[in-house]
Amino acid sequence: MNLNCIIVDANASQRLTTLKLINNHPSLNLVGKFSSALETKKFLLTTTVDLIIMELNLPVSGGFELLDVLNEHPNISIPHIVVVSDNDSYALKAFEYNVIDYVIKPASKTRFDKAIAKTVLQAKMEENFKDDDGEHIFIKSNLKKRKIYIRDIKWIEALGDYVKLITNNKSFVILSTMKAFENELPNGIFLRIHKSYIVNLKKVERYDSKHVEIEKMKLPLSRTRKIQLSQALEAIAN
Repeated sequence: MNLNCIIVDANASQRLTTLKLINNHPSLNLVGKFSSALETKKFLLTTTVDLIIMELNLPVSGGFELLDVLNEHPNISIPHIVVVSDNDSYALKAFEYNVIDYVIKPASKTRFDKAIAKTVLQAKMEENFKDDDGEHIFIKSNLKKRKIYIRDIKWIEALGDYVKLITNNKSFVILSTMKAFENELPNGIFLRIHKSYIVNLKKVERYDSKHVEIEKMKLPLSRTRKIQLSQALEAIAN
């Protein structure tokens, strides 16, 4: 498995050192080198990468600010992260962001290769996960790309600039508008019953003129959506 990667480090000599380690690794393909979080963000808005090899000590906007952007921006796919830093005091906080590994400079080839081996293993596991049976979508929540099976979704509700996804097992808060998230869902299975609610029609147990009930939870039903709901439930039952 080959991983497209980028380097993010403000120190030119350190970028060169990391570049040599990448060039000597058969699984890595370098697609960019950056010295700041701003440059990196601009690049990631138009290019998807598999791995970021980064220093957390960056000018202006630091490394953790960049990690926050990766988590919060709806148009950036979250890559794997390996930190290569000369400061070990950031390690505990970095692992809260689910980085794959934290390598202390100067990074030896053996130590660097170990970090990449972990990344390749994780990427392969995720690739196998994608091949599982069952219709699904991917969401981005808490710096993780998560696979959500359609059959597990109960409803989605609006939370300002976010949406809350309610599944059989847990809930997730996602940076997205209701309209954008609605467009990610398969046709015929979900219906927007209110400006703030989308439901999985297969989970609807009953409804009346004002509410839709899913597992004893009553969700508001707009008057203008009642006929559409009735028709959609009839269609999905046939």
